[in-house]
Amino acid sequence: MSGHSKWATIKHKKGALDAKRGKIFTRLIKEITIAAKSGGDAEKNPRLRTAVAAAKAENMPADNIKRAIQRGTGELPGVSYEEVTFEGYGPGGVAILVEVSTDNRNRTVSEIRHAFSKNGGNMGEQGSVAWMFERKSQILVPVENADEDKLMGIVLDAGADDLRNEGEHWAVLSAPEMHEAVLKALETASVAHTEASIAMVPKNLVKLEGKNAGAMLRLSEALEDHDDVQNVYSNFDIDEKELEALEA
Repeated sequence: MSGHSKWATIKHKKGALDAKRGKIFTRLIKEITIAAKSGGDAEKNPRLRTAVAAAKAENMPADNIKRAIQRGTGELPGVSYEEVTFEGYGPGGVAILVEVSTDNRNRTVSEIRHAFSKNGGNMGEQGSVAWMFERKSQILVPVENADEDKLMGIVLDAGADDLRNEGEHWAVLSAPEMHEAVLKALETASVAHTEASIAMVPKNLVKLEGKNAGAMLRLSEALEDHDDVQNVYSNFDIDEKELEALEA
């Protein structure tokens, strides 16, 4: 299972804790605010439309969404965020991309570098690992929600490129511009999903075991817990049994 999908599954399991900390809403509000800079009409702004849909999926109040959009368009005062992507390596040589939104780049660089070094990784130069990923629409569907043949027919007819079995989820991969069409097809067929995003999907995977696997999960969590981090992507692969042992 790829690093992003694997980590998405782990995040889903610990979602209640994250929600309690307010991290989910904070990140979604940042994404809506940044997306709205390109226009506050979700019908004409695909990024904003996706961000708003994600916020609604987390039951964010409509007033919160409206204010985030207004801060992005300048109708309300707000913090100005800069988007930065950091690249680096984790335990076992896995590649990592960290997308952040920050109002203080120097502080964030220092703190992300510290998270890497403290957890067995190291920051790399721009371009050092980005070539190992490609931007894709990624929709995660729990395996119990649809059988493979049915799901494949739905998503391929809608324009998806691939359907992968990733343990607890099917990962539906498409070109970014097909994201909404595939989502709509799933909704029309009443097939529920747990995550839908434009993600950086690894081209190849690095299998981790033992200490490296545990260290990689600790590094992922340290990065995810940072207030400025929006997304963490990696190309690690951990066997299901290994993951269960680590979670225990």
